[in-house]
Amino acid sequence: MPKALRSFTDYYRRSDKVLWVISLLISVYALLLIASVSRTGGSYFTTQLAAVAIGYAGCLAITLVDYRAILNYWYLIAGFCLFLILYTLFFGSAVQGSAGVNARAWIILPGGISFQPAELVKIGFMVTFARHLSALKERGMLTAPLHVCLLGVHALVPIAIVHFQGDDGAAVIFFFMFLAMSFAAGVQLRYFLGLLGAVLTAAPLAWQFVLEDYQKRRIINMMNPEADPLGDGLQQIQGKISIGSGGLWGRGLFQGPRVARGSVPIQESDFIFSVAGEELGFFGCMLILLLLLALLLRVLFVARSACDGAGCYMCFGFFAMIAAQAVFNLGMCLSLLPVMGVTLPFFSAGGSSAMCLYFGLGLVLNVYLHKDEGEKVHLRL
Repeated sequence: MPKALRSFTDYYRRSDKVLWVISLLISVYALLLIASVSRTGGSYFTTQLAAVAIGYAGCLAITLVDYRAILNYWYLIAGFCLFLILYTLFFGSAVQGSAGVNARAWIILPGGISFQPAELVKIGFMVTFARHLSALKERGMLTAPLHVCLLGVHALVPIAIVHFQGDDGAAVIFFFMFLAMSFAAGVQLRYFLGLLGAVLTAAPLAWQFVLEDYQKRRIINMMNPEADPLGDGLQQIQGKISIGSGGLWGRGLFQGPRVARGSVPIQESDFIFSVAGEELGFFGCMLILLLLLALLLRVLFVARSACDGAGCYMCFGFFAMIAAQAVFNLGMCLSLLPVMGVTLPFFSAGGSSAMCLYFGLGLVLNVYLHKDEGEKVHLRL
């Protein structure tokens, strides 16, 4: 057997075929929904297709390098990620929306392509924070208050910087990644309780001094969107109407009149769930939930089978990123949570998000590929 064919056969045998199939099903479904939205005249489908293709290529490339070798270069990844978000903070492109939204969270690449660095930094955080946790675990320092506080500082860096960029949706996702990865590593419960107490204590101060006026209005509006049906409540009201209009089976893919009219603002991204609701009904909505649930459960399975702690923690980081984004996005669409600019993972249009999510998937697949190899590659302390 030729060497190349033998290598491919070995790769196929060891890879997580279930996770590949789930991701492919999600990708096809998402592209169909975005193709339907593209009837309004945007180039969403073309952009998304290119992002998915690049994402899968990057995903495959990441699986070809042992993740423990990647972890050994955590300092380069950390430096690059810090440079990216600081550069974005000071020199990024500001996007001003309605109602006072002013987020400097994008950079313009050659060719006029916009890119959101925070999405790539989430993947870098999976690596650097997993390495931080595993180093403390190996040295028996995970219970020391000082080192637990330093873990918090590690997470606070991207959280604070993206907050100052005006991207609090990304800040929330970083926070939940930090919680899930710390929990997976065995950080003691008392530290989580202390953090909860600190958050509750700081909430009134955050309301007074941290949140912008438009963010306060969104939180208040969540409780009664009908109070401002043409302003802050418009997006959520129209989203719920679209979801409900589909009934059980929907109006048919590419047949939704509200989708064609663009009745829901930003339906291609934040409110892609409303497209599924109108055109594919309850069945289409449940299919999204089931596919994401299958993905999350499979990621937990990979985490459990990891050959070391670092691989497990990375999987939990990816799990938290997908789960938190899904919960917050669906909560937005159903008026259970305020609008905060969090996309539905893999489904929402957005090249930066889609591409980087596949990079994260590549790390998870990498962990599975090496689940039986023990310490073949040693991590440097």
